[in-house]
Amino acid sequence: MDKEKKLKQTQEEEEEMEFKDCENHSQQAQQQEEEKEKIEIGDEIIRSKIGIMRALAERDDPSVKVLIWFIFQLFLTLGFHFYLNFFFIFFKEVDDFMIRRFLRARDLDIEKANTMLLKYLSWRRTFLPKGFVSESEISNQLADNKLCMQGVDKQGRPIVVAFGGRHKPTKGNLEEVKRFVVYGLEKICARMPRGQEKFVAIGDLEGWGYSNSDIRAYIASLSILQDCYPERLAKLFIVHVPYIFMTAWKVVYPFIDSRTKKKIIFVENKKLKSTLLNDIDESQLPDIYGGKLPLVPIENC
Repeated sequence: MDKEKKLKQTQEEEEEMEFKDCENHSQQAQQQEEEKEKIEIGDEIIRSKIGIMRALAERDDPSVKVLIWFIFQLFLTLGFHFYLNFFFIFFKEVDDFMIRRFLRARDLDIEKANTMLLKYLSWRRTFLPKGFVSESEISNQLADNKLCMQGVDKQGRPIVVAFGGRHKPTKGNLEEVKRFVVYGLEKICARMPRGQEKFVAIGDLEGWGYSNSDIRAYIASLSILQDCYPERLAKLFIVHVPYIFMTAWKVVYPFIDSRTKKKIIFVENKKLKSTLLNDIDESQLPDIYGGKLPLVPIENC
């Protein structure tokens, strides 16, 4: 028994060291990423690449070619003003900010960013033919009250809280989880103040156990975030982390791209409030972390 107890204690100490290494590395990477982004914004080279990307997207996306032909026919029959309005509605979504996000996601490589953008446009037409996910499609996921939103950080970025311990892998199916993730991201993006592109997330793992572990759902969610909503995530604070979570983390970690890894911050319980207050004013911090705002379920936002 003594040997088993000692072995378990050693494993816990190793996991704690690994947890602290993750915390220190993520904080340093986040600072480096923020400094790099400050240099990129407004850069003449980026503006030039955005122009090239727009031209490529309009040339290579089949739907754009069909749409331009259709709009031209409308112009001939319904007049100039209708033509302008229709054209504006379509290209409002693929604006310069979106193109810049795809460029950043691929380290300003135009060819890779264009490929990524075209895949996103194709995915969106297939996955969101109506342009949105209805709540009736994700009722099982909403019932768990596992995604909430409230307040903004010191840079005006919306704050989202996801409760990992409330996720039930046996409830619903993977497709419903994907639609729930997209529903949440669309809600978050819609709530962003003018001129803001990113959000801050708190992943709360209090009560998380193996019964909540859902590797397929984690990887699918990561894929949607990274491939379809690139550069939307500013920071992800992972809080109340149980040691057993590190087992699942080791499986998921290879699927996280390098830019996203730099945005993940593991927070020790004893430093929870002080760490969050570095980025979030107390008046905007969720009350469950010592702030003043009650959380609001995502569907009520």
